[in-house]
Amino acid sequence: MRTKIVLACEVCQSRNYSTQKNKLTQINRIEMKKFCKTCQEHTLHRETK
Repeated sequence: MRTKIVLACEVCQSRNYSTQKNKLTQINRIEMKKFCKTCQEHTLHRETK
C-alpha cells in the first residue's frame, strides 16, 4: 500500500518534493538530503503530515 507524501525543507520550510512510500515497511517519517531551490543548497528534507 503506497501513499503519496510531501517533503519539506528543514531550513526554510518550503515544500519542494513529492514522492511515495510504503506504509507497511516504512513506519517512521522519511528524511532525505535533497537540493532546496529556495536555499540554493543541499538540506535535510522531512516528510510532512
